[in-house]
Amino acid sequence: MLSYLTRWVSRGAIQALKGTSSRPQLVKTPHIGNQTLAAAPLPFAGGSPGVRQARALDQERLLQIDWDDGSCSLYPFTWLRDNCQCPRCTLQSAQARSLLFSNLDVSITWPDQHSSEFDPDWLKKRCFSSEARQALQEELFLNEREYWDSSLQIPSGDFEEVLHDDKAALAWLEALRRTGIVYLRGAPAEQGQVARLSQRIGYLRLTFYGHTWQVQDKPMANNVAYTSGELSLHTDYPALHHPPGVQFLHCVRQADQGGESEVVDGFHMAEQLRREDPEAFNILSSLRVDFTDSGADYCDFSVQSKNHIIDVDSEGRVTRINYNNATRDSVLDVPLHQVQPFYSSLKAFVELLSRPENVFTYRMEPGDLVTFDNWRLLHGRKSYQSQGQNLRHLEGAYLDWDEVMSRLRVLRKAVRGDI
Repeated sequence: MLSYLTRWVSRGAIQALKGTSSRPQLVKTPHIGNQTLAAAPLPFAGGSPGVRQARALDQERLLQIDWDDGSCSLYPFTWLRDNCQCPRCTLQSAQARSLLFSNLDVSITWPDQHSSEFDPDWLKKRCFSSEARQALQEELFLNEREYWDSSLQIPSGDFEEVLHDDKAALAWLEALRRTGIVYLRGAPAEQGQVARLSQRIGYLRLTFYGHTWQVQDKPMANNVAYTSGELSLHTDYPALHHPPGVQFLHCVRQADQGGESEVVDGFHMAEQLRREDPEAFNILSSLRVDFTDSGADYCDFSVQSKNHIIDVDSEGRVTRINYNNATRDSVLDVPLHQVQPFYSSLKAFVELLSRPENVFTYRMEPGDLVTFDNWRLLHGRKSYQSQGQNLRHLEGAYLDWDEVMSRLRVLRKAVRGDI
């Protein structure tokens, strides 16, 4: 049910007349321009925010709303028209915009005779203040991370509970996003469990190694993981321009000796590098490095990419680590004078990753399943003895963060009623 604010807005606060004027003109109402549309607090059911007053700022092309909690929000007329929630402009069943952008008049607020509808809670959540924008982005993407080192208390859960209980599944995915790694116990010690777990989210990411893949010591291995040797700390698949976001590894059998797993918080280490060696951080976050991978598995392949070792967003926040020394190409497409600085910077980062105080080590047992953020964590493995009856066998699979975050939001709404 639309609130009183909807009726204020739709009856004149943000309606414009057709014409060629470069600034919006409001339709004839009892209160226009900078006049207060409503001065007295109005009741809102269901915990919606109270609107103290709303007024149109004609010259600034803004609608100002003063809320009962003392805060104030400003909304550009053009944005309001673009995001009108009425049935003509929004497909209610899909919560998707029906209004064509080509029909959006950005020089005048919007055509005459159209009434826009807005719910106060919907508007307040989309306030353009820096605090409101940051809060909404955190709610949507859970960008805040909990950094850790060798003293990590790894979050853990029960495999069967995650499969069948929404609260357990939500706790798993929230911990995966915040900490970057979650340990699940109690899975059957047989192949097929990573596929079962993926169905709790949606679907697996198909790569050239298949929907799932078997980490075993194989003759004529087409990947260094398929040997019994030590694996240095790395992220998977930087040879793709969009590497998989999440990785599952399930222990079917463990080696008698060796085979311990190692993980490092790459985001934490990147921030530490930024503090200790800013020049190295700048080089690794600005130079694109070539990665390559070729062979035959699910099908034959020859992939090539150019990635930053450290990806950052427009605000300088670390968003992804792309590093695998095994698939880093001999092609280095940088000017001659940047070659040595690149190697020095990469060495500084790798040495930081390898410090004992930064590496968390654990040993998987049959039935254990580890889930981790492949964009954030670097993982490795100690060598093991490939002999006897207990030949080490892990089954792995990938997912993308879009699918994982989608399931997290769906579960959060089901469990808590959040968006």
